[in-house]
Amino acid sequence: QVQLVESGGGLVQAGGSLRLSCAASGSTFSINAIGWYRQAPGKQRELVALITRGGITNYGDSVRGRFTISRDNAKNTVYLQMNSLKPEDTAVYYCKNVAAPGWGQGTQVTVSS
Repeated sequence: QVQLVESGGGLVQAGGSLRLSCAASGSTFSINAIGWYRQAPGKQRELVALITRGGITNYGDSVRGRFTISRDNAKNTVYLQMNSLKPEDTAVYYCKNVAAPGWGQGTQVTVSS
């Protein structure tokens, strides 16, 4: 079983940057892909970015070119570097083992205009 814990959220002004971290523990060898998702108030949860075990990445259209997903295998951690943040990026951000059910508590990102 794998446990994932998100951190790094906060309040930032538009145009600023934040880096989110997703620390994995447990049976991390079983993870094929980890995704970052977000859910804004009143909206459906959406995929922001994902990274596979082999390092292949994919991004949602709204963040492509501004966000970068990466992984540090030695630390069992996946990062989401968010640059040029916009108020519409405000949401709770979750990381998830793409192939497994369940969600963590997430981390709040608030971008002020």
